[in-house]
Amino acid sequence: MLKFVLQFQERNTAMKRILSVAAALLFVMVITSMTLIDRPGETVEGPVKWITFEEAIQKSKTSKRPIFIDVYTDWCGWCKVMDKNTFSDPKVAQLLNEKFYAVKFNGEQKEDVVFNGKTFKFVPSGGKGYHELAAALLNNQLSYPTVVFLDEEFRMIQPVPGYRKPNEFHMIAQFIGEGHYKSVKWEEWQTTYKSPF
Repeated sequence: MLKFVLQFQERNTAMKRILSVAAALLFVMVITSMTLIDRPGETVEGPVKWITFEEAIQKSKTSKRPIFIDVYTDWCGWCKVMDKNTFSDPKVAQLLNEKFYAVKFNGEQKEDVVFNGKTFKFVPSGGKGYHELAAALLNNQLSYPTVVFLDEEFRMIQPVPGYRKPNEFHMIAQFIGEGHYKSVKWEEWQTTYKSPF
């Protein structure tokens, strides 16, 4: 009987250790995920000076500049890779900060956005949903990540879907940010572009 009690106590101690480790891991995962959750009205910190869509529209009314919009979702892995690799690159960040009003827009945000007299809302669909502004910006092709360029009058220049490495993205952003798209074909621009990478 004593042997059985000792074995039970050993198993109980081992189980407590396993549960303690599991609880600690769960705690770390919860804390980590809380820091990654998008909070409405907050801008993402980093080399790029991100502002809200509404702030970009307001600023562009007084000081004309194209608007760059990174349309992302919280669950999009490639969006996170683009944040880490592309938007954190100093050359890319400098170009975005100098030539554009840079916006991060969650394609599934719940808050309404008023733009050009229209209120864009969240549309529940399936397990999540989408924001009407994201659908409008992406021409109803909800694919993440997609970056969107608007001109100084808020007209669509071009949505660019998919992950882009810093050197690829810099070429596109410079083409649009410096206004080359107005007079030069993309194919020609690619041959004259001088990469800083």
